[in-house]
Amino acid sequence: MDAGLKRELEQKVRDGERLSREDGIALYESDDLAWLGGLAHEVRTRKAGDVVYFNVNRHLNMTNVCTASCAYCSFQRKPGEKDAYTMRIEEAVRLAKAMEGENLTELHIVNGLHPSLPWRYYPRSLKALKEALPQVSLKAFTATEIHHFETISGMSASDILDELIDAGLESLTGGGAEIFDWEVRQHIVDHRTHWEDWSRIHRLAHEKGLKTPSTMLYGHIEEPRHRVDHVLRLRELQDETGGFQVFIPLRYQHDFVDMKDGKIRNRLQARTTMATGAEALKTFAVSRLLFDNVPHVKVFWVMHGLQTTQLALQHGADDMDGSVVEYKITHDADNYGTPNKMSREDLLDLIRDAGFRPVERNTRYETVREYPGPDAARREAPQPMRV
Repeated sequence: MDAGLKRELEQKVRDGERLSREDGIALYESDDLAWLGGLAHEVRTRKAGDVVYFNVNRHLNMTNVCTASCAYCSFQRKPGEKDAYTMRIEEAVRLAKAMEGENLTELHIVNGLHPSLPWRYYPRSLKALKEALPQVSLKAFTATEIHHFETISGMSASDILDELIDAGLESLTGGGAEIFDWEVRQHIVDHRTHWEDWSRIHRLAHEKGLKTPSTMLYGHIEEPRHRVDHVLRLRELQDETGGFQVFIPLRYQHDFVDMKDGKIRNRLQARTTMATGAEALKTFAVSRLLFDNVPHVKVFWVMHGLQTTQLALQHGADDMDGSVVEYKITHDADNYGTPNKMSREDLLDLIRDAGFRPVERNTRYETVREYPGPDAARREAPQPMRV
């Protein structure tokens, strides 16, 4: 990138001027990661100061049985497969209760698209979970699942959301987005929920007062222009509804450790390499700069590893996912040693070690508790990147 274009982009960012599609592609083409990260860090500092948000949550997947066979997914199982499972509601409640320790504030629920479970299973599950854990927020179901519920129930998404909200739903999850551009999507997705229905369902959720996350699965067969297009679609929807609280870039995983039965379900990994740490940091930085109307950018440490997660906090991210105990969708896929559990103290140490001040939040991004930042008296105490 020539010096003139760098100065032009810097000025746009510092003046609060919205970046264009061409600007986003140019940022991805830059090989000056220090400059790009510094620019994104300026924006995250304006929005969040020296704070990194986190929450104490648990993930619950009530079934892995799924009608779809998405090319990147090793989680799904077909009916009758050896390790296919579906929990009874009582079993899901019992498991959730066992996760209750450490002042849990959120339960994150995502499932496969089960071909024969009745629609009523889902609101009844939420109602039972809310009764068992009244202080815990229920963040449940992707837009893809809501679209599936329309099919199996014959109800509209609006009526489905109303019933789920009555049962205790506080937020949808951001999944099912992957990459919206059809040029890529047709090769990676094996369900029928694409941009039109994904955006319709989140728009409805926002109209009903729900705040939701948005996501992007990157680092597979897409190109930077597809990432830019993905973010700009979300940015336009955010202009309309204001309902997205956070954007979460999700690093595509090779699933070498998930082949317990010897069957390779992730059909992309034979022709892809996973995004490097530098590519991940560039993606966070460009996303923060383009997505100017979303308050937060989250780094999901399970998918990025702890060191890249800490660096992402210097490249535009201001939020970390919580103290996940078991993440079945992808985990430790390339053997870089990511733990499957982080306690509150682990998260505090990780944030402070990156030079930031931890703030515990709930699903609605309301502050639960503020914690001291790094000890400034220590000579070796880390400090955030200066801007």
